[in-house]
Amino acid sequence: MTRTWWRRAFPGPWRVWTVVREVLGGLLVCGLAALLQAADSGGWPSGLVVGASAVLYALRRGLPGPVLVVSAAGLGGPVGFLPVLVTAGYSAGRRLGKPWRAPAVLALGFPALFAVGLLQNRRDHFPLPVLLGLCVAGYLLVGVLPAVLGRYRAQRVALLDSLRERNGQLLRERVMIARQARLRERHRIAQDMHDSLGHQLALIAVHTGALEVDRTLGEQQREAVAVLRQAATGAMRELREVVGLLREDTATAPGGADAIDRLAETSRAAGARIELRHQGTARPLAAATGHAAYRIAQEGLTNAHKHAPGAEITLTVRYEPDALVVEVANGPGGDGAAAVSGGQGLTGLRERARLLGGMVHSGPLPDGGFRLAGVLPYTSEGARAALPDDEELALLAGASVEPEKRRRSPAVGCALGALGVLGVVAAVAAVGAIVFVSSMRDATVPLKLYDSIQVGQSEESVNERLPVGSDFLTGDFRKSGPPVPEGAHCRWFASDRETGTEGGQDVLRFCFKDGLLVEKQHFRGKV
Repeated sequence: MTRTWWRRAFPGPWRVWTVVREVLGGLLVCGLAALLQAADSGGWPSGLVVGASAVLYALRRGLPGPVLVVSAAGLGGPVGFLPVLVTAGYSAGRRLGKPWRAPAVLALGFPALFAVGLLQNRRDHFPLPVLLGLCVAGYLLVGVLPAVLGRYRAQRVALLDSLRERNGQLLRERVMIARQARLRERHRIAQDMHDSLGHQLALIAVHTGALEVDRTLGEQQREAVAVLRQAATGAMRELREVVGLLREDTATAPGGADAIDRLAETSRAAGARIELRHQGTARPLAAATGHAAYRIAQEGLTNAHKHAPGAEITLTVRYEPDALVVEVANGPGGDGAAAVSGGQGLTGLRERARLLGGMVHSGPLPDGGFRLAGVLPYTSEGARAALPDDEELALLAGASVEPEKRRRSPAVGCALGALGVLGVVAAVAAVGAIVFVSSMRDATVPLKLYDSIQVGQSEESVNERLPVGSDFLTGDFRKSGPPVPEGAHCRWFASDRETGTEGGQDVLRFCFKDGLLVEKQHFRGKV
């Protein structure tokens, strides 16, 4: 139970910066409270006010509502509670999430402020309208306005979090839609390849199989037909694997050392002179890496057969510590007219290697031959940003998502609330100025009127000539001047003579006893 209340009063998380901020804020609030209390002559102990301000400031995060009400009640007495009321109002606006809680707490704070202000008014002698206006204006400025700012801050943070979450959701949805569209297109391409190329390759394999057993063909012709049949069968196998790769992202693609070895054996069977070299320690390859290695070897052998027939070919598969190197080099052969230009095949190989984070190099050799080499990483984790799906994800992550509807900024509502508070304060200030001028008039007696009033006149006739007076402005006059006659009651007024630069105020006092004016005094009093 104690731990629950402790967590409620001091909610976390308490990071280093949070602790530093709270300590510095508490010292600032306590320092301002001490300064304000030192300037107040209300008789409240400064240590008590500063200590109470420190406790209320520490509790404002976990208990913003009760702290606001207590701080407002405290401000009705000593003025030192003003800083902590500002922070309590801000915390209440920011931390009271439900819409009705902050207005309810603010509504409870004003009666507490006004009730304590009435008790304190026995010393200050403010007229009730003036006291009410001061309480309203002060509470709106130091209590309600910080709460409006805190509410704006909380709504802005919540709106930004909501927009970030919605933006992330939209990005994920767009990536899923793009991937689904890509899968549908891959299925369509796979179906077209299977229906068209598969049928043609099957016919080629059937016819070459029939020719292989034809007794009219010679032994050399049968060997050539067998090579052709093996090529057609291998093409069908590769087509099935490619179709499976298009249909399933996780399908195994043709690739790896075994597939490259079979490719070299097929080329040897066709009469090519091929030297196959394996260097380094073999290791398992990712499907995309093995497939790319197979395509590099296939493209290199195909180009060697086409552009340098009869030349010696060296096919090297080298396992480096961080990458697989596949190299196809052939000597000079044929007319060499197309040996340098690789056409679209090399362009496709470079793009395939780039998507895996590797590279492909091709070019002529000094002896007139040609070399094609590819460097491929064992895994594509280091190049995920270059993969098609992740390219789109990165593009979407950098793109701005336009909201369907323009959201209303919380600043508009909070600005209207702040303007309303300032408008009410301005109106209260204007009314207070009018009341103050009226009180000055009611508390001032011209010296000519004072001289015309004589001791011995009836109290009723004197009061008819005097203004109504103002205890708020003349209350301090009671503490100065000659002693009041025994058994008499007096009225104090200010004279209309300018005070000058020496300070003080001309005070006029009229004392009555048994219905008669028994004394009138003109002396210098404190303002």
